[in-house]
Amino acid sequence: MSDIPPGHSTATDPAYAGDMTIVAKYLTPTEAHLLCACLHAAGIPADAGDTHTVQMHSLLTVAVGGARVRVPAAREAEAHAVIAAFHRGEFALAEDFNPELDEG
Repeated sequence: MSDIPPGHSTATDPAYAGDMTIVAKYLTPTEAHLLCACLHAAGIPADAGDTHTVQMHSLLTVAVGGARVRVPAAREAEAHAVIAAFHRGEFALAEDFNPELDEG
């Protein structure tokens, strides 16, 4: 029996951010995970779903709708702005990027 009162969260149980909504679908799990990481970097809680199914059973990809990226419904507009920037290439690294020299 847990001593944590209802409505409270712990470090292993993040606070409820609201109902999740699908903001993107991809045919490969890698694309979903990349976008999910960009959303996290922008401070938007996100998760990639159905990635294991798509990875293990690629013939089912279209049937299950691909790998999905979900965010809290209240953050959907923000997420779409980040997704648009992602597709425009705003997060691309320069050809001469060297992570060892990166100050940030």
